[in-house]
Amino acid sequence: MNVDSSTNRPQLKRTALVVLSAIAGVALFAGTGAAASPGTSAARAESALENNGAKPTIVLIHGAFADASGWSGVIARLRDRGYTALAPANPLRSVAGDSAYVASILATISGPIVLVGHSYGGEVITNAAQGNPNVKALVYIAAFAPDLGETSGALATKYPGSMLTPQNLTPRPFPGGVDGYITLSAFREVFAADVSADLASIMAVSQRGASFATLGEPSGVPAWKTIPSWYLVANQDNAIPPAAERFMAARMHAHTVQINSSHAAMVSHPGAVTELILSAVDGDD
Repeated sequence: MNVDSSTNRPQLKRTALVVLSAIAGVALFAGTGAAASPGTSAARAESALENNGAKPTIVLIHGAFADASGWSGVIARLRDRGYTALAPANPLRSVAGDSAYVASILATISGPIVLVGHSYGGEVITNAAQGNPNVKALVYIAAFAPDLGETSGALATKYPGSMLTPQNLTPRPFPGGVDGYITLSAFREVFAADVSADLASIMAVSQRGASFATLGEPSGVPAWKTIPSWYLVANQDNAIPPAAERFMAARMHAHTVQINSSHAAMVSHPGAVTELILSAVDGDD
């Protein structure tokens, strides 16, 4: 029997749209857990499952002159221990904007979170965690941990020793501002002195520039005043002086470890970084 397909086309389109909409709704729910509103029984059940002894999500925030790939060794170790890790891209445009962006990512995660920041990423987590009850611990890896109104630029120069000086930075204008990059010839000494020359050279050419404006932008109310914190001091850091790192760690009464590492501790010592994160998960000193 011959069927005139043109007479069935509107119904076929409507059927296809219904099917596609259903598939999209299922995929969205499965992928983000956000399709159901917090008030629905499904959302409550999901939340209860994730909070009933579930392992926290570990969120890793990189800083300037780096990208999320720097966490690769840490992510592999966390996965081996059964943890879910998330390492989003930090925009590196402004303290307020970057913190709001990370906060929006945290808002999509149900269940407990351990929030980790490296370098400028420490300033971002200090602000992004504010007001989020799911963030159970903050972990700073050779990172800025500013108090209210402080700037990363002031903290970087509070003690001598930083090699993030004008002669080691290359400015590159972008629409609305100027990015700073570590000059390629200086990158390994400044950022990753204990990383192999081959890897350091790759890190140098793939680094992400950060807006110079972030150096002078005051930080907001610090989450570390209400959330337990852990800190890794890199004793051979040529970017943030180790004395500044010790000062920030002591001021916020962080559980602190010190290792002989360059600024790129998560790359050169992923095991030590992972162990500190797991200490924060367990609430250990």
